[in-house]
Amino acid sequence: MTDSSDQTEDLQASRREHHEEIVSSGGYPSRFDRTDWAADLHRRFGDLGPGEHTEEEVSVAGRVMLYRSFGKLQFATLRDMTGTIQLFVDKGHIGDELADAFARVDLGDWVGASGKVMTTKKGELSIQLETFVVLQKSLRPLPDKFHGLQDVELRSRRRYLDLMVNDEARDIAVTRAKILSELRSQFEARGFIEVETPVLLSQATGATAKPFATKHEALDLEMYLRIATELHLKRLVVGGLERVFEIGRIFRNEGIDATHNPEFTMLEAYQALADFEEIMTLVEDVFAAVAVAARGTTEISYRDRPLSLATPYRRATMTELVSKALGEEVDLDTPLDRLVELALEAGVEAEESWGAGRLIFEIYDEIVEPEIWEPTFVTHYPVEVSPLSRRNAEDPRLTDRFELVIAGSEYANAFSELNDAADQMARFEAQAAARAAGDDEAHPIDVDYVEALEYGLPPTGGLGIGVDRLVMLLTDQTHIREVILFPTLRPV
Repeated sequence: MTDSSDQTEDLQASRREHHEEIVSSGGYPSRFDRTDWAADLHRRFGDLGPGEHTEEEVSVAGRVMLYRSFGKLQFATLRDMTGTIQLFVDKGHIGDELADAFARVDLGDWVGASGKVMTTKKGELSIQLETFVVLQKSLRPLPDKFHGLQDVELRSRRRYLDLMVNDEARDIAVTRAKILSELRSQFEARGFIEVETPVLLSQATGATAKPFATKHEALDLEMYLRIATELHLKRLVVGGLERVFEIGRIFRNEGIDATHNPEFTMLEAYQALADFEEIMTLVEDVFAAVAVAARGTTEISYRDRPLSLATPYRRATMTELVSKALGEEVDLDTPLDRLVELALEAGVEAEESWGAGRLIFEIYDEIVEPEIWEPTFVTHYPVEVSPLSRRNAEDPRLTDRFELVIAGSEYANAFSELNDAADQMARFEAQAAARAAGDDEAHPIDVDYVEALEYGLPPTGGLGIGVDRLVMLLTDQTHIREVILFPTLRPV
């Protein structure tokens, strides 16, 4: 009896033998002139009836994914980046030598093929093979076509295999590209310009998160991978670039779970003369447009539940939502001892240094946000948890800030930007005190940024959008590793 490892070794030996024959007879071509993609052929010839033949000669190329042989007839499914097309091989038409050569093609081989467009008797759009060339031999057998590649760990580590055999993986990759393209189009249409800011920084600023540290050897300088692009983008607004955005990689030295990866993609944008209310309208319009671009509609399904991304979105303050969840009215004037009791009841271990705003935020984060389903703008965050946001004119203990929450997760964070240099320095100093007390995610003091504010940042609205989570939402995925082609994994 032959075990599976012996069978695999035999298959690989056969493939290598064929590979050596190709190499010894001249090798593989360095290019191939393709005239058509699979999807284009289906659009152009989709109306052909069963058994029809055309005089249209085409050349296609792709990986062989399926092969069947019935006497003098052979059928192979060729996949390119756009889809699949069938190759129809008739030994009586092309002769024994070419037909026998094609029979040696293995699943996974890259093949270039030329012939005339036709349909089989069953109506399958095909190319009647006239000539072909093996563009590159697959020396290893593909994963089982019918069972796909099921192991999550293997799919994440060997994404190339996942893309080869799993339709869903390819669809996610294509949809992600559509989402990124539409995001760019939406902001460019509104007069924003796309810019690039540094990834390596002497200070990790712009968010409250733990950074990755590295070393610049030539300068003998400790540096950090960026945790946000915010402060550099706002420097550009100070400089007169009034509408800017960046889609870039962000790095945070934090845990990995269903919605977090240490390396992720964020869109940040800043608009001079706008406030957080105007940014809310921008965000909901952009989300609706991106949903249409990716899914063809704003009415989608996520986690087997219907979800509407049609505008307008619900708006509610954080204290309103927390009060409703607790069954009693709370605000920043609620006695601290009562807020501590409520926090403990909600499963939050309160720290002595927390004020009313931080306590309310932690209660919200624990019991309110996970229960929000329809798109909701949660507004007016406390100053304690918003070190870069403008104070609210009616209650300076709150900020003009919102987060867009959908299906229990944050998708966008935005606010009217703090442009008072003295207030900004005071908040940086408060964050520095928290860092000194042991909070390694507290924001460091950025003296250069405060100096930039002293030159004058106009009233500005800014936002950040989590691109990976948006892709998760619009591809109905529950884990971030499914929408990042190469997620962060522990080495094997």
